[in-house]
Amino acid sequence: MKAMEVTGRIDAQGNLILDEPLQGMADLTRVRVIVLFSEQTETREDDPDDTPVEEVKASLKRALQQEKSGQTRPISELWNRINAE
Repeated sequence: MKAMEVTGRIDAQGNLILDEPLQGMADLTRVRVIVLFSEQTETREDDPDDTPVEEVKASLKRALQQEKSGQTRPISELWNRINAE
């Protein structure tokens, strides 16, 4: 059995609605679902790795602008800098 993590929501009728369609899964007819959800007492700030969506969008926009303007570096240079630390 393989696993894939996706996000979604539960509608008013209790149906699971995925945020994005599952790519390459057209031949599957049945799946096993484990639903994880936050309890009311938990807040979004509890997860230090959960970057706000607006911050992610801004970062991606900056990266695309840098790439379009040629402000990029070869990946080998970046790895060399990481290995030097």
